[in-house]
Amino acid sequence: MLLRICSAAIFALLFATNAQAQAQLPLESMQIRSLFRMPEPRDEFVRQCAPHMLGRWAHPEAVCGCLHDHAAASVEDPDLRQALLRGISETGVPTIETAWVPASKQGEIGPTFTKIAKPTLQCMFEPMASN
Repeated sequence: MLLRICSAAIFALLFATNAQAQAQLPLESMQIRSLFRMPEPRDEFVRQCAPHMLGRWAHPEAVCGCLHDHAAASVEDPDLRQALLRGISETGVPTIETAWVPASKQGEIGPTFTKIAKPTLQCMFEPMASN
């Protein structure tokens, strides 16, 4: 009988300690992650893009976020999308330099601009319609 009581007490103690450790884990892991957290790609893009939009648009962050979420997201090719995001974040307008994409994809730059024309104009002139 004493063995059962001791076993139950040890089990209860282990269970309580484990539950307490698990309850603290998310907070500790969030604190550690926040110390080493890299900026989100979208947030970094908006941070770089918005200064180019100041004075042009009432809500530069909204325009930049829309360009990221709608215009650039419509480009399937990762090289062309990265080049487009780079151009927007560096100049504030959709730009792709030929040196930013592999030679084999440079012929796709024109069709990429055709593809993003409508979502880009919506972002710049009708941002609420794009969200």
